[in-house]
Amino acid sequence: MGYLKIFFGNTAILIAVAYLANLIYKHTISNASVGIKKASWVILAIFAGWISTLFGYNLDDHVIFDLRFVPLIISTLAYPRPITLILIGIGTGLTRLTFGVTEAAVAGMLNLFILGVICAALSYWVRRSTLNIVNQGLIVILIVNLMNAINIMALGVIPVEEYIREIMPITFPAGLFLSILFSLIIRDFQLGLLRNEQIQHANEQLSAQTEELHKNKLDLEERANQLMMASQFKSEFLANMSHELRTPLNSIINLSQLIEENDDLLTEAEIREYAAIIHRSGDELLMIISDILDLSKVEAGRLDIINEELNVSEIPDLLAMQFAVTAKQKGLDFNISMDENVPPMIHSDPHRVQQILRNLLSNAFKFTKTGYVSLHIHEQEGGEGDAVKHWLVFDVEDSGIGIAPEKHAMIFEAFQQADRTTSRKYGGTGLGLSISNDLARLLGGFISMESKEEKGSRFSLYLPLEVDSE
Repeated sequence: MGYLKIFFGNTAILIAVAYLANLIYKHTISNASVGIKKASWVILAIFAGWISTLFGYNLDDHVIFDLRFVPLIISTLAYPRPITLILIGIGTGLTRLTFGVTEAAVAGMLNLFILGVICAALSYWVRRSTLNIVNQGLIVILIVNLMNAINIMALGVIPVEEYIREIMPITFPAGLFLSILFSLIIRDFQLGLLRNEQIQHANEQLSAQTEELHKNKLDLEERANQLMMASQFKSEFLANMSHELRTPLNSIINLSQLIEENDDLLTEAEIREYAAIIHRSGDELLMIISDILDLSKVEAGRLDIINEELNVSEIPDLLAMQFAVTAKQKGLDFNISMDENVPPMIHSDPHRVQQILRNLLSNAFKFTKTGYVSLHIHEQEGGEGDAVKHWLVFDVEDSGIGIAPEKHAMIFEAFQQADRTTSRKYGGTGLGLSISNDLARLLGGFISMESKEEKGSRFSLYLPLEVDSE
């Protein structure tokens, strides 16, 4: 009965160690790295084996019976890694020498070394076996207990006949039973830890999902606000369009009707004047319709760019002819200059380049009451990373009303203006800059802007000349 009592005492001690280890794990190393957790497990298993030996049954002055091999069994099932099990076997075996270096101590040390190697071999089987954890545990417990008994007999510290007749009939079944009991307890601890980790992981996932949902909600609210604002801008745009379309249409209808009904009463000069107004109103109407159609083509990706030779040297004369009258009527200085190193010909879409420049100059004249409007054509070099681009730059500068800094970005958006009342005050659709910006991108360039409120603006059209790819 002495063996049985000490085995039960060993089991109680190991359970206490396992419980304390569980508390330490929860409150100290539960969030540590995997390496620290494995190292902690090795240290704990070796300590459990040592304390089992400390409270073991002293058969005589040198021979101790205990359950120091049980931590190896648990480790084989919990951490089936060969190097881990060999370290536990070696460490537990060396702790036997702390109770005195004797023949029995050396035999006990060798026994644990051998059991460590056996458990390392079993770990390969555990990782690859399709059996459930219970069956795996029973097989590991049986093999380790059987090998422990064989080692005791083979190492010869106790006479084989005495061990088989008097000791083994009690210690072997007791060792099996207590190993199973302790393994079940440890398994329950392990399942508890696993459940806690799963709950913690689930909480982290829920927290991450909640945060993601919150972000998505904010994004949806932002998009809803943007859609609402876009809808509002389009509604205001349509309201302005009705005014912009009615004005030239009314002029055309009223004057043509006047000419029709009073043809005999009107002088030739009056008819020519009315015809000029009708022609001008028709041009305005055509320009509005063209802007709307161009915008719809850009948004649909169906606006064609025709790249051909563009005569840069002709641009100053063409634009001077188009805007000279406007400059004279408004009393503004209109200057066009071009650097000498500007190439006379470039490869681009002449119609779209002129359309962009007309839009930029029209805006400059529209929003400038006094002072000047100028166009300067020059070459500029700039780049991003290793690609260097040479640009042909058209700077349209004015001394007009300018634009507040917080409104710089929005003026390039369709259906938006820096001041939504300007479409009524100055006329126009408000689509010119948006279309020009899109056209510039399609031509491989871009439009930049510098502006200060009440201090004028400068819009620059950049068109690529060449790209050095090496």
